[in-house]
Amino acid sequence: MATPDAPLKLRFVTWNTATKYPEQDLRQLLGLTHFATSKQLADIHIIGLQEVKSQPQNLVLDMIFEDPWTKSIREILKDFDYVRLKTQKLQGLVLNVFFLRKHLTHLRNIETQYTKTGFGGMWGNKGAISVRFNLYGVDICIVDAHLTAHDQLLADRIDDYNTIIREHLYTVPEKSHIFFNDYVFWLGDLNFRIGEGFNATEIDELVKKNQLDVLLEKDQLKSVMANNEAFAVFTEEKITFHPTYKYEFASQDYDLKRRPAWTDRILYKVNKDVYEDVELKAVQYNYKSHPNYVQSDHKPVSAEFDIVVRSTKTADGIEFDPITAWYIDEENVVSYKFLGDAKSCNGDWIGLYNEGFSSIDEYLVYEYVGRGKEAETEPQSTLEKTYFGDSALRSPGMYRLVYVAQRGDIMSILGMSDSFSAHRRQT
Repeated sequence: MATPDAPLKLRFVTWNTATKYPEQDLRQLLGLTHFATSKQLADIHIIGLQEVKSQPQNLVLDMIFEDPWTKSIREILKDFDYVRLKTQKLQGLVLNVFFLRKHLTHLRNIETQYTKTGFGGMWGNKGAISVRFNLYGVDICIVDAHLTAHDQLLADRIDDYNTIIREHLYTVPEKSHIFFNDYVFWLGDLNFRIGEGFNATEIDELVKKNQLDVLLEKDQLKSVMANNEAFAVFTEEKITFHPTYKYEFASQDYDLKRRPAWTDRILYKVNKDVYEDVELKAVQYNYKSHPNYVQSDHKPVSAEFDIVVRSTKTADGIEFDPITAWYIDEENVVSYKFLGDAKSCNGDWIGLYNEGFSSIDEYLVYEYVGRGKEAETEPQSTLEKTYFGDSALRSPGMYRLVYVAQRGDIMSILGMSDSFSAHRRQT
């Protein structure tokens, strides 16, 4: 397998939103204000949020409908040709993963998971959510966590971590464990505090003097990593930003009723030597907070990485036959062929989308493949056919088709058509 021409760029954001709705412009937080060319755009945007407003009576609706934060982020990213692949939720936890459209058909074995750790694992106010997938031959796992709060509950945070590692399991063969993936990124409000020795005022004074190293020597997360109690296998780049919690709302001043701390973190792990053809590597080139965002008592934190993948091509998939005409209010046939080792399975479906769709969930209608008339194959041809009924489209416009392979809870995107025009037949 050929090595890629260039690494993939990933941008991460973690933010405890303190149950507030989005008020400030999020473009700067997403790194989209001062880019010069499309080459500077991240290939993948990952946004992990905590304490997104979620009422117990609305939990079912929250799982189904787009929350205001996800909607705001999607509205920004769609202008740069990003598509939301997944939104995973657990009460106040929300994890969004967006890809540049050109990468969608190279995504395989997409799976989500969650683990509750609140109240002994019975409640999702604390815990972790994740999205894992294979892209260009490497497996990437992203975990967004919110661990137990309060200075004195360090042992509970350690226990939360170990519970997540033990119970957070996937069904993808050979990738059942978080650490079985090639790249693991862990972000969130991890709630680790500064150890004993400084009160809130003393911490504030040291921060104002920029004597961060004095405080970082007592950082609980660094301590538990060094002692192999939690996060020992992860790497965290040097912290040069001020503690991200606890601020007065609408301010850049600390609320000194609590001791300031670096609660909001982004860590990573690379299994670099799992393949013979390439050595995997993640290069982090920034790690910073964003103090100008003042609507929460936490400051958001971002990081950017370049990662090595195995190939810029994906061998298996499907290829749609060009659609030369799609007639509104008529039955239309879609033809396609499988490439490489790809094949259909019960549960696979083809979605019909507007040309510029910004989420995999935005299909207008879909049809399952491999059933009845849909399973027809042309004689002496490799082409498969699926039929869309006369009610599939009602309006003229430009559209696309996407083939989604569904194996239980595991999803792969095998192909996407070129855009095509739909119109009424001239009479």
